[in-house]
Amino acid sequence: MPAIRSTNPFRPGETVAEVEAPSAAELGDIVAAAVDSQRRWAASAPERAAALNALADAVAAREGLAELITAEVGKPIAESRGEIARAVAILRYYSQAALDPIGELYPASAPRTEVRVRREPLGVVLTICPWNFPLAIPLWKASPALAWGNAVVMKPAAAAVGVAAVLGELCDEVLPAGVLTVANVPGAELGTLLDDERIAAATFTGSTSVGMSVAERMARRAAPAQAEMGGQNPAIVLPDADPAAAAALIVAGSMHFAGQKCTATRRVIAVGDAADAIEDELAAAVEALAVGDPAVEETVVGPLIDVRAADEFSERVAAAVGRGSATIAAGTVPGGSPGHFVPPTLLTADDPADEVNTEETFGPLLTLIRVPDAETAVAAANATRYGLVGAVHGRDVAAATTVAGALDCGLIRVNAATPGVDYYAPFGGERHSSFGPREQGRAAREFFTTTRTVTIVSPPD
Repeated sequence: MPAIRSTNPFRPGETVAEVEAPSAAELGDIVAAAVDSQRRWAASAPERAAALNALADAVAAREGLAELITAEVGKPIAESRGEIARAVAILRYYSQAALDPIGELYPASAPRTEVRVRREPLGVVLTICPWNFPLAIPLWKASPALAWGNAVVMKPAAAAVGVAAVLGELCDEVLPAGVLTVANVPGAELGTLLDDERIAAATFTGSTSVGMSVAERMARRAAPAQAEMGGQNPAIVLPDADPAAAAALIVAGSMHFAGQKCTATRRVIAVGDAADAIEDELAAAVEALAVGDPAVEETVVGPLIDVRAADEFSERVAAAVGRGSATIAAGTVPGGSPGHFVPPTLLTADDPADEVNTEETFGPLLTLIRVPDAETAVAAANATRYGLVGAVHGRDVAAATTVAGALDCGLIRVNAATPGVDYYAPFGGERHSSFGPREQGRAAREFFTTTRTVTIVSPPD
């Protein structure tokens, strides 16, 4: 099998990591080892709790991990450190969730009868992970799967195989053999795993088109799938909002890490008299963004992941301008850099149905839509096939919360940036943003376990 190589988005000629893809026989051995280890792993919740806590210690202690994340995916170094802290917190949370109750007792409809419902692990779970959160997302998928007694085969994104290799090494050090194995499977070979009857379930994060194909493939053999996909996330600015405060949150949510988050703000919907003031504040905030080397502490916008992403961004902006959008503001790209940089861009785009407002552009692009009232703002916010996260900004919190309640999104934010949700709260969206049960927190148990209803009748005395 050919090698899989990741490169530095800031220095595209620099190889960060190179790994060998497993052969078909090796991949079969990985799955077999996971099946063999899973029953032993599921047998002791206290041992699972201790192992996950040990893995948290190992991740926290690994030197150079933040720098590796930054080099491999171009994430600003401050965000890379934050991702490690989140990953450690996720592991510690699920180390305790492993000790949660595993069953319930229901009232019986007949004498001398007991009805028990117990939770059981699924078996071996395939986790298909993206590159933009190369540590946190693999662990927010693997941690609940492991906590509730499953084994995990982890397929990382090709652009993040270096971080995945480190995670695999740490798992080899502290977890029993076969419980979590990194399988560097090329995308074209993913179907081999999806069709393997020994894979009990698959959880995916990435594009909507691939996520739906994963769900369809698993459905062919009646196996559960979970897919977290795209977002075209709106931020409504009400007339009483503080324009400077709202703009700061919106631009941070839209542009940091070059907008390469499914939860990034993509559209600003300004209501009535709010429009002029918020446009000025947004423009100033975009122009002030620190764009450059992601390893530098002050940088908040680094390069896009690869040249294809940069080209697609430029094509989307040009097409929107060709249809009548205008550039309000653009950030400054560092001159002479070979990195995959694009200018953070703020566009006018008053038609909610325009493609730039309905389809996701995975980069630092923000559109401004002017509307006359809150009702029209909600209609514009909901006018996409996505429904991941939406925000509303306004000083009257009760009024803002009422408007937010009409958003067709799985995650709703009031006076907050669209990215970010507590790792112990349910995460997921509506329509083409998500498929299957929610991720994170206790809600994750609905996907990673199944139930057995056991009725026990005692014989008469």
